[in-house]
Amino acid sequence: MGVLDVLFSGQLLFAALLTGALYAIVAVGLNMVYGTMRLLNVAHGDLVMIGAYGAYWFFTGFGLSPLAAAPVVAVGCALLGLVLYRLLFARLLRTTGNPVQLEARSLLLFFGLSMVIQNIMATLETATPRAYQYLEVVYRVGGLAMTGNRLAALLVALAVCIAVALFLRFSVFGLALRGVIERPDAARIVGVNVERVHWVSVVLGFGVAGVAGVLVSMMEQFSPFIGFPFTIAAFIVIILAGLGNIAGGLIAGLLLGAIEVYGVALTSPNWRSVLLYGIFVFVLIVLPKGIFARRGRA
Repeated sequence: MGVLDVLFSGQLLFAALLTGALYAIVAVGLNMVYGTMRLLNVAHGDLVMIGAYGAYWFFTGFGLSPLAAAPVVAVGCALLGLVLYRLLFARLLRTTGNPVQLEARSLLLFFGLSMVIQNIMATLETATPRAYQYLEVVYRVGGLAMTGNRLAALLVALAVCIAVALFLRFSVFGLALRGVIERPDAARIVGVNVERVHWVSVVLGFGVAGVAGVLVSMMEQFSPFIGFPFTIAAFIVIILAGLGNIAGGLIAGLLLGAIEVYGVALTSPNWRSVLLYGIFVFVLIVLPKGIFARRGRA
């Protein structure tokens, strides 16, 4: 396949949109948690894994469609986030005043949580990859062939990302969240309930990550150890978009998906990690505030 054939391939464009939308939906939650509390949640991808297993259990145990189970899985992951916030995160925030120290401690905390979650799931389900068949029918539009599960995953991921972006853009909570991200001390002075912003961000972030896991489970195999690549991709999206830029995160996710899919098509699958980490390092060095970071105003 020539370069022009790759660039104008409808099949690759669909794959890039799907990959980018999944990256964006995972990054939304991580962006809210890190932006509001400066907690380095390296266990965020494990929530995707939990969502995948949740959909699998509902489908194989009760015959419930993954799309119908998605709200239940989202609520379950949100409740998990609320419990962890009350037991661990709030205490960490109260006892650590230095932002640099807070990031370091949270990195260790979430790394430990990641190991615990992975090993609990491996004990319950073993490390054997799981999968199930859902919406396997193939739809063809011209030269483009797409399965029903991938089309549904793309539509749901885009809908969730757009809904979250609109909610944060036009709601009072969204205004408070942006204030906490940009100037937490000033937000507290003008009456913003910072603690409520914190736990709501955790609840929304964990719930959205669970939905992402449901979508992943519809399309590919998963195991207790699939989370880390999604965590890395989410951090890359945040770096590209700029901290707290939820709408920019959607664009950055699509951009990352396009770079990965087209880059692999033009080179080889062995270059996937090189492309992702290369983008990460490049943006950190050249544009540390992100491609879509908001410019300061006088």
